[in-house]
Amino acid sequence: MNQYGTATKPTEAHNLLSQKAQVLLKNMNSVLVGQERAAKLSVVALLAGGHCLIEDVPGVGKTLLAKSLAMSIDASFKRLQCTPDLLPADISGVNIFDQKESQFKFMPGPIFSHIFLSDEINRASPRTQSSLLEAMEERQVTTDGVTRKLPDLFFVIATCNPVEQLGTFPLPEAQVDRFMVALSLGYPSPADEAQILFKTQAQDAFTVQPVLTVDEVLQARQAVRNVRIHEQLVRYIVAIANATRGHSAIMLGVSPRGSQLMMRAAQAAAFVEGRDYVTPDDIKKLAPYVLGHRIIPRVKSQRISYSEIIERVLDGVPVPK
Repeated sequence: MNQYGTATKPTEAHNLLSQKAQVLLKNMNSVLVGQERAAKLSVVALLAGGHCLIEDVPGVGKTLLAKSLAMSIDASFKRLQCTPDLLPADISGVNIFDQKESQFKFMPGPIFSHIFLSDEINRASPRTQSSLLEAMEERQVTTDGVTRKLPDLFFVIATCNPVEQLGTFPLPEAQVDRFMVALSLGYPSPADEAQILFKTQAQDAFTVQPVLTVDEVLQARQAVRNVRIHEQLVRYIVAIANATRGHSAIMLGVSPRGSQLMMRAAQAAAFVEGRDYVTPDDIKKLAPYVLGHRIIPRVKSQRISYSEIIERVLDGVPVPK
């Protein structure tokens, strides 16, 4: 037993699935340059059963990150380019009358896929954005009074341009809260940018082959749920969430859903690292990306991000020993 009250040697099945997750990461990083952190966060969200929001300026690789993850899994993948005139039926599907059979037939929309990329989600109208709420939370879609289940493996990756304002609609708090992880890529370093340009010269430099199946991802998700987390670390997550609710810089703190997703993300991070137990570092490293987009600060400032506010909150919460 170690200091977290867990067995120090994971099972063989756990190790095998964890190695497959590491192969997935390696596969993504073969086309992504200098984005190891972002790739790991997206894999954590996938294996924890959550969804991923990527916010950044155009041209830094948001769509490439999403596509590299989708291509690395032998699963159905649909991409939808959001526009202001997009309708909810364009996402969920529509009933069409079949004249030959004299009855209505349901034509599924792109949401009926294993991995769904909603590109520039903030270009869709609030009505269309709200059509994703049921799908992301309950894994089902209701059209014309009929509820249809989505695949067991259902993962939404959404990209968002936070700078451009023309023709965009801000994401409501309820929508943002559905995403387990929110991250940004940032500009690459000069060395990384040069490497990107060199890779551009090669044919098919930004394509990858599948390395995981749908069943393997579902097995990995089950293994993540079995990753052990000590009672003190559960209380540590609760203490962090509670601290955001009474912090002087925060008007609206983290909800209980945020605490749940924080725990699941920490379990997935431990799993990707090859462990079957969570450590305080797993929680501290993930907290800015899992909790940052769930708070509303009292005063918005261009000089301090939401993630930095969470880091300040972490400084005031004692770490379990």
